Amino acid sequence: MPEVISVTELNTRVSELFSKSVSLNDLWVSGEISGLKKYPSGYYFSLKDTNSVISAVIFKSALSRLGFEPTENMKIRAFGRVALYVPRGQYQFIVEVIEKSGIGDRYLAFEALKKKLGEEGLFEQSHKRILPAYPKKIGVVTSQSGAVIHDIITTSASRYTADIVLAPAMVQGNGAAQSIVAGIELLNKSDVDVIIVGRGGGSIEDLWAFNEEIVARAIYNSKIPVVSAVGHETDFTIADFVADARAPTPTGAAAIILRDKSEIRSELQGYMTRLNRAIGSVMDGMKHSFQLLDSKLGLQSALDDLEMRSMMVEELSKTAESSIIASFKDMKNQYTSVDARLRPSRALEDINGLKTTVEASLERIQASSKHIMDIGTTRLQSVSEGPEKAIASILKKSEQELDSDTKQLEGLNPSNVLTRGYSMITDKGGRVLTSIGRIKVGDSIIVRLRDGSAEADITSKELKE
Repeated sequence: MPEVISVTELNTRVSELFSKSVSLNDLWVSGEISGLKKYPSGYYFSLKDTNSVISAVIFKSALSRLGFEPTENMKIRAFGRVALYVPRGQYQFIVEVIEKSGIGDRYLAFEALKKKLGEEGLFEQSHKRILPAYPKKIGVVTSQSGAVIHDIITTSASRYTADIVLAPAMVQGNGAAQSIVAGIELLNKSDVDVIIVGRGGGSIEDLWAFNEEIVARAIYNSKIPVVSAVGHETDFTIADFVADARAPTPTGAAAIILRDKSEIRSELQGYMTRLNRAIGSVMDGMKHSFQLLDSKLGLQSALDDLEMRSMMVEELSKTAESSIIASFKDMKNQYTSVDARLRPSRALEDINGLKTTVEASLERIQASSKHIMDIGTTRLQSVSEGPEKAIASILKKSEQELDSDTKQLEGLNPSNVLTRGYSMITDKGGRVLTSIGRIKVGDSIIVRLRDGSAEADITSKELKE
């Protein structure tokens, strides 16, 4: 019967073979550092060339003998041995010595493309578009089987509702760049409001499709705003620089695009509070204005003003009367003096002349007195009519302002929309249904109309293409 051994035994035997093989020990291997991760025990990374890659590690004791710090994309020659890590059954290159030999080819290609596209203006802030505040439909270009689309859907469930449309694409390996471009172009022909282009993190090789020039130009030429969600916090690609917005993760992209429901609710409550305060302020202002007008133009105030005007007219009349009496007295004195000095015949002539003068003066005085009385009467009428006209004008203006404010408040009332023939559909929990995607056959819904509501069951549904 063949020998049956455990997995641990198998990996242990392979490890022993590696350690005893002369061809796998004391080797110099050239390659490029990728995916460098630093731990207290040492540095873990991949050592790669154009066609292949191997896991590698240099422990703390060997690091202390180096005269430099290993970095990402550095070309090196590493001396060491091949070993198998038994717990995971993974073989790796244990590095004892590192010699620098240059900068990695991919890193140089990345920097060259970045410089080229930057000089063409593809990274300019002026080209960046503002993301829609409340998108109804979000397009996603990513792998159909990866965790990205799942993370986006999960995050969107707790935020402002939107439909998610997937354009499946390869995100790694040969043909990945062309597949991503096809997804972007496909979504540009649809009715999505914003596009997320993303994948999980990885090494520079894993993310290389997002450093391809054709992907950068597809994002730049997109008519729809694009959010790049490639890799993790420290991973940057050419796609990140070209996109309208960059998110460190796909989950972060969903959070950037879709607002939190509680945030929206709080903002609406703030708007309503400010609106109520504004309305209250307007009403208080109108009340104060009415009180002020009432104090100035009340009946008693108007009567007091009329009495004051009457006193002024009486004073004018008394002044005119006194002037007339004084003139008569002066004429009488002159007449008496003349009568005493002149002969009777001459006196008679003078008297007749003075009589004519007196009569003419009397006519002028009477005309002047009548003019003064007419002016007083006109002023009295004006004073008596003025308050009534002012009060009527102010009341009319206030009624117009109140009517305007009332119409504005009615326009803000959501129930008025229903009076114009519209209806509102909610589930039994009272949540408003705005998308066919949230309704399933067999669900019960409430249809709210202007004058009441009705309950209905969904027997079928049809998604609008």
